[in-house]
Amino acid sequence: MTHDVGDGSGDPGLAPAHLGPPAATAFTPTGLSAILGDSDAYDLARHARQAVLGQIAKRVVGQDAVVDHLLTALFAGGHALSIGVPGLAKTTLIQTLAETLRLRFGRVQFTPDLMPSDVTGTEVLEEERATGHRAYKFVPGPIFANILLADEINRTPPKTQAALLQAMQERHVTAGGTTHQLPDPFLVLATQNPIEQHGTYPLPEAQLDRFLLAVHFDYPTFDDELEIVKRTTGLHTPTVEAVLNREQVLRIQQLVRAVPVADHVLRHAVRWVRATRPDDPLCPPSLRPLLAYGASPRASQCLVLAGKARTVLRQRTTVAIEDLLALAVATISHRIVPSFRAEAEGLDGRKLVERLLELVPPDTHA
Repeated sequence: MTHDVGDGSGDPGLAPAHLGPPAATAFTPTGLSAILGDSDAYDLARHARQAVLGQIAKRVVGQDAVVDHLLTALFAGGHALSIGVPGLAKTTLIQTLAETLRLRFGRVQFTPDLMPSDVTGTEVLEEERATGHRAYKFVPGPIFANILLADEINRTPPKTQAALLQAMQERHVTAGGTTHQLPDPFLVLATQNPIEQHGTYPLPEAQLDRFLLAVHFDYPTFDDELEIVKRTTGLHTPTVEAVLNREQVLRIQQLVRAVPVADHVLRHAVRWVRATRPDDPLCPPSLRPLLAYGASPRASQCLVLAGKARTVLRQRTTVAIEDLLALAVATISHRIVPSFRAEAEGLDGRKLVERLLELVPPDTHA
């Protein structure tokens, strides 16, 4: 059920040479200006992206947009839901990403008989041989990891899915009346099969809202599929190296949080999210019959935070509207509920957000 690729306790000053100059000491923010003025952190982010992409390319062909979205979620410190039909390397990609990081990795294969304690952990009764004293001891589950792969999350009942709710939002687990803090960083990278509904339990909207991004895997191009077949039908098994450690990930995440956002960019984020609510004046009239419920303010927060991460990955210092446009579908689509009319017309969340962006274009004069 679980598999560790590292405990995240490596020396922060040790990093492969190809990653660039590592930090001499652990990163301790001393204020906004100090974070933004830390040129080494920007260099680290640039080298980290290049190094991680290079390692992932050893095993995964194509899916560049998906990889970029997962890195955005990683450096934004948010969870990601990977959606795609079987055989598109969803699990392989997430496992490979985890192997490129010197972090603790846990995996749970979600099944209909999985219990909440199988994910969060359980209390066991232990007896000291010397004294005969008995006491309950909490045994942590696989969720106590830096990266948790929740494989086929929609195959387990709601009571087990709900075990992740507290952890994903509050970063801790409560068992036996005691609260246990999860390690930092903590990310849930989940997979979901969108076409097979037999024996599945759709995630409730409250849980979907916990995911920063919903990343959709598309079929590869002809050339990419040809390369996939060549690589996977021979004897060669590529080896992936860890190129980034815990302290470096946290340092980049702190930099992402400190990236400034202009007021007009913030207004665009809020405007697009409010436009998904059918009762809001900003919602285009033609979209109102197609929307049952719109996205909450958490969508605005996630869109801006993801935009900050994309800015750092693109080696820029301020968030642009193009960053929001590139992430709007992945950030908003899983947070809205299409109406019956939209479903009858074959319009899902992604298509509705794409239509919204056409109807509410960016204000170039802002």
